[in-house]
Amino acid sequence: MSEFLVGLLGERLVNSEKAEVDVQSLGAKLSLVGLFFGCSLNGPCKQFNSSLCEFYSRFKKSSEHKEKLEIVFISSDQDQKHWQGFLQEMPWPALPFKDRHKKMKLWNKYKVTSIPSLVFVDAATGKIVCRNGLLVVRDDPKGLEFPWGPKPFAEVVAGPLLRNNRQTTDPSSLEGHYVGVYFSAHWCPPCRSLTRVLVESYRTIKESGQKFEIVFVSADRSEDSFKQYFSEMPWLAVPYSDEARRSRLNRLFGIQGIPTLILLDAEGHVITRQGRVEVLNDPECRLFPWHPRPVLELSESNAVQLHEGPCLVLFVGVLFLTFNTIRTLFFPLIYSDAEEEGELDPAKELIQPIAEKLMAKYKAKEEEMPLLFFVAGEDDMSDSLRDYTNLPEAAPLLTILDMSARAKYVRDVEEITPAVVEQFVNDFLAEKLKPEPI
Repeated sequence: MSEFLVGLLGERLVNSEKAEVDVQSLGAKLSLVGLFFGCSLNGPCKQFNSSLCEFYSRFKKSSEHKEKLEIVFISSDQDQKHWQGFLQEMPWPALPFKDRHKKMKLWNKYKVTSIPSLVFVDAATGKIVCRNGLLVVRDDPKGLEFPWGPKPFAEVVAGPLLRNNRQTTDPSSLEGHYVGVYFSAHWCPPCRSLTRVLVESYRTIKESGQKFEIVFVSADRSEDSFKQYFSEMPWLAVPYSDEARRSRLNRLFGIQGIPTLILLDAEGHVITRQGRVEVLNDPECRLFPWHPRPVLELSESNAVQLHEGPCLVLFVGVLFLTFNTIRTLFFPLIYSDAEEEGELDPAKELIQPIAEKLMAKYKAKEEEMPLLFFVAGEDDMSDSLRDYTNLPEAAPLLTILDMSARAKYVRDVEEITPAVVEQFVNDFLAEKLKPEPI
């Protein structure tokens, strides 16, 4: 376990007294690490830190599991004095201020998109035990449910579900169905926009004969708002009054923002956390139930995923070198019309085997993909991304973009082949590439 933690956090942490903390000495009994992502200048982070200190102090004094838990602060502060001042308020250690590279790796590894964020991970493997530790601190202040591991969806959703005609149904009605768990609120404009599209998608899928249901988990600020919003929905909902169940579902899926649509298979396992993107990209629902695809075509609706971790983006121009994937023989340049449907297919075929191989590897390890794969054509979205990241106009162009670290990697070669792409990916994952600033 100690060796794994050293790989995850480094050999040394620091505490509020400016003393070094040997990671290997954190304790042989340690089983859970809470990674607290925050910033001293962020009001909600300061507020949550106060609650977390109370929680931590109580846990360390009275819990029978007190030696099994440690918290580590992962700061996004840019000023060392501010960071040091915030650390003074914490009874737990932190990553050293200067270790920016390690911080960015952790932000990317655990897909942190907002602060404050508290992610509980297994101390021996680094696997996520609970994505939304903020709700643990709020809902289990005495730590009685330690180690807050995930429970089956059927267990967490148990209880009456509402229909918008005020009748109720039992969650057993979800058995054998694909289920969309929809976290949304009427006060949120993007939520209302998505709901309108989702209603049509829901009807399309149901009319096709698929066993599909949606469960609405409200983040509305009043029951009246909930009732008004739910009246527009043809699916089920957790009663607004059942705040504990709504909170448990938020904790189960680690919800960090709305709207979020989680797709589950008939056994309650997550198919995708990107239901929002899938619904917007596939209005005819041809790809339902939206299993993750190795390579995506960059669009306005999925561009948000560029901010969720490192992404390989292959920019393709009007001219692109295509190849025969069966014989791996390369052919001359072909012309393709940027307006033609499927014009990005040769680019997708080039990088798809590498993406599939990586996806299978991390699925076997029960870990999330460390790199997403995109192809981008010639359009306003691609132009905006090039401008924002200050990329050259060359096409085709092979890049890896890490927005959270404000870093980019560009492979400048005359010909982009599968071997070139695979080497580029392997070098990035092995940290052999030198980043350029975005």
